This record gives sequence, C-alpha cells and structure tokens, in this order.
Amino acid sequence: MPKFLHTADWQMGRAFTRFETEDGAALVEARFEAIEKLAQLANEHQCDAVLVAGDVFDAQTVSDRTIRRVFNATKGFTGPWVMLPGNHDAALAESVWTRAQRLGAVPGNVHLALQPGVINLEPQHLSVLCAPLTQRHTYGDLTEPFTGYESPEGYLRIGLAHGSVQGLLPEEIDSTNPIAPDRAEASRLDYLALGDWHGTKQINERTWYSGTPEPERFRNNEAGNALIVEVSGAGAPPTVTPLQTGRYQWHQWRESLAVQSDLEQLLERLDALPESAVVDLRLEGSITLAGEETLLKALSVAEAKFRSLRCERSGLQLAPTDEDIAALKADGYVGEVVESLRERQGEAQDDTARDALAILAGLLREREQEAGQ
Repeated sequence: MPKFLHTADWQMGRAFTRFETEDGAALVEARFEAIEKLAQLANEHQCDAVLVAGDVFDAQTVSDRTIRRVFNATKGFTGPWVMLPGNHDAALAESVWTRAQRLGAVPGNVHLALQPGVINLEPQHLSVLCAPLTQRHTYGDLTEPFTGYESPEGYLRIGLAHGSVQGLLPEEIDSTNPIAPDRAEASRLDYLALGDWHGTKQINERTWYSGTPEPERFRNNEAGNALIVEVSGAGAPPTVTPLQTGRYQWHQWRESLAVQSDLEQLLERLDALPESAVVDLRLEGSITLAGEETLLKALSVAEAKFRSLRCERSGLQLAPTDEDIAALKADGYVGEVVESLRERQGEAQDDTARDALAILAGLLREREQEAGQ
C-alpha cells in the first residue's frame, strides 16, 4: 500500500524578534528539530516519500547557513523528498532555491519542483503533479493544468500545491493563489496535498492542508502536525492520519477579571499548561491588592516554567477592598485621602478617583513591604 508523509509551511529562517532573545532562539531551533522529526516519522511509518507543499523557507533572503541546515535536517530519511516553492519562497529566476543549488546543498534524494509539471517517482509508483509558485501572488488557479497532465498507468496521481481553496477557508483569505475546491475530482487526483493554511484541515476526502509542523503564531487552528497518507491503489480513497510533530504549544488568552473566582480559575488554567507552552496573556477588569499580589507571584513562577510568557496588564485596574486598605495601615492625612478617594469612587463612579486610589494603595503597599524587609 503506497504511503507518504504530507507536510508544508516550515517557514525556515523566520525570526521571533518579539520574544526575549533566549526564547526566540529556542523557537528557531525547534523548527529545525521539526524537520528531523518528520524524517524520523517517515522512517517509522515506512513512508515511500515526503511531500512538502510550499514555504519551506520564510523568505528568499535567508542565510546560507539556514539553507544548509534545512537540507542537513532531511538526511534522516533517505527516500525521496519533493519540495514545492510557495509564496514565501517562490521559484523566481533568482531565488533561495537557485542559491541552494549553487551551494551544492541539495541532496540527491530531494526533488525541487521549480517548474510546473510531473515528478514521477518510479520505485514508489507515485506521480507528483506540481504547481509551484513562480511569483509571490497569482490570481489564476495554478492547479488547473493538472487535468491535462499524464501519469504512468498504475501510478498514484498526487497533487502538490500551495494556495487558498476558494470559498472554504475562514478569515477572508480567498484572494491570491486560488485553488478550485473540486480540483482533486476534476483532475483525477488520488490525493491533493496543500500548503499555505498553517493548521491541519480537511477540505474533502482527497484534499487536505497538513499545516505547519511547528506552531509559530497565536492561532487556534490545529497547527503542529504532519499527515501520513495511505492509498491502497489508484482511485481508492486515501486514509489520512494526523501525527503531532510540534514541540511548543502556543496559547493566546484574553481574560476579564471581576471576582476572586475569576483569578483562581485563571491561575488554575495557567498551572495546568505544560512547560512547552508559549503564552500571550492580556488581562482587563479589576483586581484587589491581595489578588494582584497573588497574580504577580503566579506570573513569576510561570515565567520560569514556560518557554515564554508575556502578560499585558494595562487594562487591569486595582480595586482595593476594606481589608486591603486596613492592611496598608494608612493613617493621618494619607488615611483621609484614601477615604476621600473611596467615597468619590463609590458615589460618582469616578474613574479618576478610582485610578488615584489604586496608585496610592499600591504605593502604600510597597512602603509596607519595604518596612518589613
């Protein structure tokens, strides 16, 4: 039974500049490890080939070192790899691919689909119908010629393309690099391996996006997988098995705090995340002084535990309780100011008074902590 691994959107050379230097370097390294993982899975599942549906590289200007490291990482699987240029690494007259060839970095078992057409893998009885992007954006369906492509008798017809299946993907991405939703049926394909959508997604029985093997953005779209595809013979429906490949899990939370239980539930969810988490947290609402102290301690622990944690707290207001104020031991003139601000906040819903009270309470708490040291 012919079997191959479908992957896409490696985005090698991507820089994670919004992260701390150490975290960004780890995220870059994880992408090279993902390629090695793909090679390992191809061996474990006795795959006949690995098909990469575009965007191997994140840009044409990646370093020579990155190019060499990418192809070095494929060496664990000695069967054929077919790599398709996508919109980030289009097959221009002068491109990252031509540079890779000049460097002598491309192993003999890696087939670069730099021109539209068919790559026949004879021992594997696979005909790979390729629709490489030769410019970053196109407005016609580059898979349309698949219908006229011939393949040897008994070979599986596998389409390999990079773009947007029209009418079926969210977020209004039906724009450039369109692909007809019925391409597999219209072109008699046994399977259509797609790239560009970074999450694993089934379009129909014979058409799938594999998604990126290592997540690289905060989107809940089933990223971090590769697909093992088995087809018993020409015309038979494929069996597609997603396999997890990602090392890091990306989580983006937008939370509103109002009562103590909101904070408790947030910290429970945070504590349940694995060490491989990359977390982007934005908080709004209100929190007591005691609650803020608990939150800051929990964030400090989480920062050391996770691969990365960033927390935006500018929308979170301090709302000191009677117990908080009593614990601050504000007396004399300061105590009178505190009470005045509390009255103004409570009677007129005065935002300025609320903010001033929060600032003053925070300063008093810091003074109390310094005095106790």
